[in-house]
Amino acid sequence: MRNSQWDRRGRFAGRSGELFAFENGMTGQGFSRSAPGLLSRPFSTEVENVNAGASLRDAAGSVQAKRKQSSWPVFLFIAALVVPWIISVGPLRLSLYRFVLLAMLVPCVVAWITGKAGRIRLADISLLLCALWPTLSLVVNHGWAIAVQTGGIGFLEAFGAYLLARCYIRDADDFHNAVKLLFGTVLFLMPFAFVECVSGQNVLREMFGMIVSTGPSYSHEYRSGFARVQSVFEHSILFGVYVGSSLALVHLVLGYQKSLFQRFLKDGIVTSVALTSLSAGPIGGVVAMTALLSWNGLLRSLGSRWKILIGLLVCLFVALQSFANRSALTILTSFFIFDPASYWYRRLIWQYGTENVANHPIFGLGMNDWERPAWMPAASIDNFFLVQAVHWGLPAPIFLMLAFFLIVVAVALKKDLDEKLVDYRTGFILAMVFFFLVGWSVAFWGSTYVVFLFLLGSGVWILEARATPITREESAKWIDGSIQGSTTELATGVPGIPAIASRGSIRGVAGGRC
Repeated sequence: MRNSQWDRRGRFAGRSGELFAFENGMTGQGFSRSAPGLLSRPFSTEVENVNAGASLRDAAGSVQAKRKQSSWPVFLFIAALVVPWIISVGPLRLSLYRFVLLAMLVPCVVAWITGKAGRIRLADISLLLCALWPTLSLVVNHGWAIAVQTGGIGFLEAFGAYLLARCYIRDADDFHNAVKLLFGTVLFLMPFAFVECVSGQNVLREMFGMIVSTGPSYSHEYRSGFARVQSVFEHSILFGVYVGSSLALVHLVLGYQKSLFQRFLKDGIVTSVALTSLSAGPIGGVVAMTALLSWNGLLRSLGSRWKILIGLLVCLFVALQSFANRSALTILTSFFIFDPASYWYRRLIWQYGTENVANHPIFGLGMNDWERPAWMPAASIDNFFLVQAVHWGLPAPIFLMLAFFLIVVAVALKKDLDEKLVDYRTGFILAMVFFFLVGWSVAFWGSTYVVFLFLLGSGVWILEARATPITREESAKWIDGSIQGSTTELATGVPGIPAIASRGSIRGVAGGRC
């Protein structure tokens, strides 16, 4: 680059007037950028020959280094989500993922309290209260004996799963690896799901049941001649939610800087497996994610695309509330339901469920059956947020929603993220939108419930995100010059990263596209 010079502090000023610099701490850290087109951090201009050569050789190794591996707790937790074994320990019935959460609860709490998982946030406290409130509800409604056992398991699944993600997903690599593991479980479930959908035989659950008990099995429901796939989950809806929730993450995180073919192949796998659940809620969520991903992709060059969409949705909501003969929430729920009879039954659930909440607003009903007409035999409440309020009282869903929006809104408003982190952030937010939309027409429990809270905690690191290390491929795009100095140079061995003069000082750097 011509017409370039170093300022007195040893920073390089290019033609655009922006300053580029290298950090002496880049050994083992690689190069970093705080914003697209800007390499930052000061680097001393007085570097000894040997130290300079070693620094760049270390930097070269760092740039070429592979992405760090998943932590064992996260790997074991995600793998355990798709193993349906139930192991009895005294009066407790523990699944494998509960064993993982139980083993990691104390270390994670200690790490969280001591600040090793970042600072304690209001969202953490809100979710902690959400996890504790059901225990208080059980004490009021049933006494301490049931509260300790049932409330303890509820606390473990809620706060334990969230805190595991908070402690072990601390950067973009951790997030990428977690999404990769989730997609790996979808690939594992895929062939068995197709067989089950066509034949009605749950081969995978039967195979696991030959080794350890997998709990009660349910007879299949059929739609259009195909069986609704349950797989290793307790219900086909849970299977569809688990698989469908990964669509946006797979597209934007695993698909970052990949070809359209690679992206669409992974998207097609997730979508096709989710469809085998033949459940309106998950399928409606997948359709919504496809629409939002299309909006994001088609209007990618428009920075205000999400503000425009939110404005349009607000106008639509106001119009529906003002002119439609049904509430906006009722209309939204109808899009996530296939069967008209199921739609009307869900309306009755909402009507009588909210009456239960009004009658027991603070501590709910506990584990008691909810009050409804005798001609409504089904005890299930197909609304995740309503079931929380009915059983544990209004504080439980309020604390949960507060934690949810504190995290999602803060992540959405996070500034100064590079292109990769923007895609990762969008994937996280869309995954949360999926759970939020589907949660109004289905209930979450078991593996699906804990993966929701795990993913909620997995996005908190974005609030603390800084410059991300650039890869070997990116380095060739960001640095295109050479270092001016004596004729004796130490080669870095990395394409696109210039050599350094053998003198005791760095005289100049050329390059770095803005």
